[in-house]
Amino acid sequence: MELLGFVCVCVLLCSAVVHSKPTLRKERVIHDTDLNMRTPDDNKSFQYDHEAFLGKEEAKTFDQLTPEESKERLGKIVQRIDTNGDGYITTAELKAWIKRVQKRYVYENVAKVWTDYDLNKDSRISWNEYKQATYGYYLSNPEEFEEATEQFSFKKMLPRDERRFRTADLNGDQTADREEFTAFLHPEEFEHMRDIVILETLEDIDKNGDGHVDEDEYIADMFAHEDGGPEPDWVRTEREQFSDFRDLNKDGKMDEEEIRQWIMPQDYDHAQAEARHLVYESDKDKDQMLSKEEIIENWNMFVGSQATNYGEDLTRNHDEL
Repeated sequence: MELLGFVCVCVLLCSAVVHSKPTLRKERVIHDTDLNMRTPDDNKSFQYDHEAFLGKEEAKTFDQLTPEESKERLGKIVQRIDTNGDGYITTAELKAWIKRVQKRYVYENVAKVWTDYDLNKDSRISWNEYKQATYGYYLSNPEEFEEATEQFSFKKMLPRDERRFRTADLNGDQTADREEFTAFLHPEEFEHMRDIVILETLEDIDKNGDGHVDEDEYIADMFAHEDGGPEPDWVRTEREQFSDFRDLNKDGKMDEEEIRQWIMPQDYDHAQAEARHLVYESDKDKDQMLSKEEIIENWNMFVGSQATNYGEDLTRNHDEL
C-alpha cells in the first residue's frame, strides 16, 4: 500500500475507534481502597483521589485558575450543593451533587457527538446512520483493512455495536432518541444495559472462547508479561484477589455472574464513597457535615474532585451551573 493510502487508513481507523466508544475497553477493576483510612495532609492521597476518580488529564483542569479564583468560584458552587439552604453540606447532599455532575457529563458528552451521527438531522439516530458514520469507509473498502490488528478489527466491532444498539433501542424502531443513544454510548449508566456491559467484558478477556475468564486471562487483561522476568508484587496480589474474591464458586474461573460481582458490585457506590471521603477529609469539627468555610479551607481537594466535575465547574460562568 502506498504511504498516502496507509496514512489515510490509519486516520480513518483511529477516527472510527474514537467514534466507536462503546467498543473500547476501559479500566475494569474497581479500586475500593478504604478511603476513610487516608490522612488529610497526605499529598499522595490527594493525587490518588485526582487520578483514581478523575483521570490524570481532567485532574489538571483546576490549575487554570489561581487559588483565589478557585476558592471564590467554589464558594458559589457550595451554595448550590446545599439544597436545603441550612449552610451545611451533608454526605447525602454531596453524593446527590456528584451524581448530578456525572449525569450532566454523560449527557454533554452525547451532545458533543450527536451531529456526527444524526446525518439527516431528524433528531434521531438510526442504526444505519451510526453504521455509515462509523464504518462507512470500512464497508466500502474492506480490503484496505485486512492487516488491521485484532484490537481495532472492524469485523468484530461492527456486530458488537449493532447488538448494543439494539439493546439500547427500547421500542425496537431501529432508531435512537437522545436517551436511547446515551444508553448506547454509556451503558454502565443504565440498568437495562448492564447485561451488555458484562457480556462485552467477558468477550474482551475470554481469549480461548470458552465462555469463562480464568486466572491467566484475568491477569493478561491488566498486565503484559513481555520480558519473562518475575511478576510485580501487585500482579501477585491480583492473583490472590482472583482466587479469594473473584472466583466465588472456586472452580478456577469466572462466569458472567462472577464478572458482574467484580465490575458492578451491588454494595459499592462510587459517588457515596467519594462523598464520604470528602466529608471525612474536610470535616474539621467532626459534626458529620461541612460548612462553606471547611470546604474552602480544603479547596485543593474539591477542585480536583467529581464535586466540581474535574474542576471544569470552576471555569464556567456561575449562571451555567
